[in-house]
Amino acid sequence: MSEKIFGDYDQAGLDQQYDNRAKVAQSAEMLQQCAVDSESYRQQAGGRLDVSFGPGADETLDVFPAPAATMETDAGLAPIQVFIHGGYWKMLSKDDYSYVAKAFTPKGCATVVLNYGLIPGIDMDELVRQCRAALAWTYRNAASFGGDRERIYVSGHSAGGHLVAMAMATDWPAFDGEMPVLPADLLKGGCGISGLYDLEPIRLCFLNDDLKLTVVEAARNSPVHLAPGGTGPLILVLGGDEGPEYLRQSEALAAAWRDTGLALEVVVLTGQNHFSIVDQLNDPEAELSRLILRQMGC
Repeated sequence: MSEKIFGDYDQAGLDQQYDNRAKVAQSAEMLQQCAVDSESYRQQAGGRLDVSFGPGADETLDVFPAPAATMETDAGLAPIQVFIHGGYWKMLSKDDYSYVAKAFTPKGCATVVLNYGLIPGIDMDELVRQCRAALAWTYRNAASFGGDRERIYVSGHSAGGHLVAMAMATDWPAFDGEMPVLPADLLKGGCGISGLYDLEPIRLCFLNDDLKLTVVEAARNSPVHLAPGGTGPLILVLGGDEGPEYLRQSEALAAAWRDTGLALEVVVLTGQNHFSIVDQLNDPEAELSRLILRQMGC
């Protein structure tokens, strides 16, 4: 009998739980379609591309403003949806996920798609810091693209779901010391899609061959061991076909944060796998899109 290394899983079993490409036969084609859809959207929509939010070459973001005709506030400012891509912290980029703006801009929302440096070029601590810095930039520069800094929401897929929760756990007033001081409730809500909130099984599975997480680094970057920095609502969404470890990840964060005053719900979308679920953001009327738009009041 093989030795159990996490929960009821031996090494092979734990590796299988997190090997999404092996679990979904068409994963390569689905990821390629994301890139094609995103390039097509950028050509059609324009936007402000490759905006620097920090000194690193990878610290960039794309802004897709809301069409002027759909801005519905008296001040003419649009709510902002910030999206953080996945890729197990080591692959993909914002350029693969421009298409997510199709869920939000038709409904009067500005969309910001973040980029960040990848492991092994940087470590997990720096990767998390970069995403927080991008959100701080969004708050301080929202008016420059017609966005309402008082209505910033964040979503992310897979590793991006982890980064959503890390953003929700940020002490914003203490984050960077720049002016204006960031408010504790900088984020009015979040949605983690197929997210990873406990990094210990990640440290123990095949992914750590590349990530090189230590016990301490995994713990301090695990949202299940942190507390939310505000009370904005959080939706944890996953596909019904993703497997028990992905469900456990969302349920573990829900259990850890449920008594903190944060409104939180776990939603399982039947029939969706790890890749098909985020493809729903191609359509503002899809179930995932409607969940996020409802959180935004759009």
